[in-house]
Amino acid sequence: MQAQEVLRQLRIPELEDVRQYVRGFPTNALMGIGAFAAITTYWFATRPKALKPPCDLGLQSVEIPGGEYARRSVLNDNNDDYMTHYYSDARTLYEVFQRGLRVSNNGPCLGSRKPNQPYEWQSYQEVIDRAETIGSALLHRGHSNTGDKFIGIFSQNRPEWTISELACYTYSLVVVPLYDTLGTESIGYILDRAAISTVICDVPEKARMILDCVKGEGKTVKTIVLMEAFDSELETRGQENGVAIISLKQFEAIGKANPQKPVLPKTNDLAIVCFTSGTTGDPKGAMLTHQNIISNTAVTLKAGPKDVLISFLPLAHMFERVVEVHCMLSFRDIHISFLPLAHMFERVVQGVVLIHGARIGYFQGDIRLLMDDLKTLQPTVFPVVPRLLNRMFDKVFSQANTPMKRWMLDFAFRRKESELKNGVVRTDSMWDKLIFKKVQASLGGHVRLMITGAAPVSPTILTFLRAALGCQFYEGYGQTECTAGCSMSMPGDWSAGHVGPPLPCNAIKLVDVAEMNYLAANGEGEVCVKGPNVFLGYLKDPDRTAEAIDKDGWLHTGDIGKWLPNGTLKIVDRKKHIFKLAQGEYIAPEKIETVYNRSDPVAQIFVHGESLQACLVGIVVPDPDFLPIWAQKKGFEGTYLDLCQNKDVKAAILEDILTLGKEAGLKSFEQVRDIALHTEMFSVQNGLLTPTLKAKRTELRNRFREEINELYAKIKM
Repeated sequence: MQAQEVLRQLRIPELEDVRQYVRGFPTNALMGIGAFAAITTYWFATRPKALKPPCDLGLQSVEIPGGEYARRSVLNDNNDDYMTHYYSDARTLYEVFQRGLRVSNNGPCLGSRKPNQPYEWQSYQEVIDRAETIGSALLHRGHSNTGDKFIGIFSQNRPEWTISELACYTYSLVVVPLYDTLGTESIGYILDRAAISTVICDVPEKARMILDCVKGEGKTVKTIVLMEAFDSELETRGQENGVAIISLKQFEAIGKANPQKPVLPKTNDLAIVCFTSGTTGDPKGAMLTHQNIISNTAVTLKAGPKDVLISFLPLAHMFERVVEVHCMLSFRDIHISFLPLAHMFERVVQGVVLIHGARIGYFQGDIRLLMDDLKTLQPTVFPVVPRLLNRMFDKVFSQANTPMKRWMLDFAFRRKESELKNGVVRTDSMWDKLIFKKVQASLGGHVRLMITGAAPVSPTILTFLRAALGCQFYEGYGQTECTAGCSMSMPGDWSAGHVGPPLPCNAIKLVDVAEMNYLAANGEGEVCVKGPNVFLGYLKDPDRTAEAIDKDGWLHTGDIGKWLPNGTLKIVDRKKHIFKLAQGEYIAPEKIETVYNRSDPVAQIFVHGESLQACLVGIVVPDPDFLPIWAQKKGFEGTYLDLCQNKDVKAAILEDILTLGKEAGLKSFEQVRDIALHTEMFSVQNGLLTPTLKAKRTELRNRFREEINELYAKIKM
């Protein structure tokens, strides 16, 4: 009775009173309560959830004791151990394919397509069988892991590239990729340096380029294997140069007729020699072992993507419960391969895909058809470079061609950006349905993982595309000499303007560059890397190897980095006057300036490029004594100042230096796209030259920032 009295005083009915009270409810009211409960439960079940980061994002790396300011990832299981592999049954690239075969249950492996056709797939076992026939043919023709072991591959991305690569790994041979932008002279140098006797090419044009390189005595190439059909003229030309031209089909037939038992590689065996195009001098052949590549692949798994899958299960016919599952890649994933296989970025991504039994679809070979390939393949894994991201960004904003569309785009981006800041990545928000579905569909509509590398990407563009595409989007940093990556942004950290913490396979330290006022004590300096992903050295080049790797095993990258408070790395400068363009090509501006200075009307020139731009621009100081004479021959009249302000004169000077550049063998990306004329000479007095009359590039860049920005703005128009 006391309890009932208390309930009455609190105006809380007894249980029987509640029953009577509910019986008196109208049916519509009861349905309303039920609907409200269902909606509330559904909202709790389906509300966007933040991706759980693998560590405290406020502390992503820690300093290693020892006084060198070196830092390691907080994901390292042991302070002193570097990660060398992720799966114990996949410690060589040969074993990567074998594991893929097993976990996929011999599923689709490599796919390609013809125009307007669906993808056709080869299974893991078919790929492995073809690799064994090609490898058997290589051994039958005299190759071995103890002698003639370097095999050239000169091809665009296609299944035969990867099959030929696996053939080498199956018999402990070494892959040496070749690529067009090296040029004939550099390709000839590589063939000689690596003593390559067999080159596997895709098209006859590349076979002809190889034949151009092997004229004369002492050349090592004896066999060219061609994937595509060729005519008798090419075969005859090969015979004249002592080179056998064989179709890939014939080569596989040789292997089938002469099967060889696999010669399996060890973890420390050489796997690939990746020649960097360099900027000055001959290309350098970075020697990478199976362990180098496997360790880089492994840490991409350790530090990389975990996905959040939402599964709704019926419960009591009205409610649902949520199951949260964290998973990495699986055999269901699909990777689009279009970034050059000759470079290590694409190779490491493929390793991550194959180790999980997933499939790789190759683009048709024409970058203009990439969007069609994406829509047909519908990949889930899409590695990119900043140049492509810039185009995507520009295309999205070019379609917002009215003030209202631009306002809606910006408003939708801000809403999704606020979710990103809270760690939420998704494609099912209202803003996705209204605004961003079109851009997501342009990539096939199923992309869940993107990685960008090779060059820096603008923080503005990266943040926008992370929001618009609604997938996990990582940025990494590295170079060929550390296999591909040495740092990568962390899951859950969707901020931009940094390249993440060190990967678990390596440590990073910053070393003083006093002449540029970067000091390790201040958390700034040259980025140096140490770990199992660091290469062995340059092929037959001990001097340049010693320049790259010091006596303590630290790789000196030449890039200037800065530690941010949360333990992530930001790249802020370059130690030498060498930089990358947006597409990842290295540029040595002094080499270009030397060529352009041969132009009669040019007294001085400053060539400038930026990692967020795809081309070069220049500031030219015309020769005040010679310009009027040169201009008069071209039909121009006026004083020196008048001529410098004449757009036609500027165009004539640009044409002249571009002609000189072409004659000197400059590649297209090494040529300036536009120039501005300046009438004051660079000098010690105005702070643009050193006392030894060398260009002070930082000062020149700052002095002409306005002109540089105007040039790039005009180029984009």
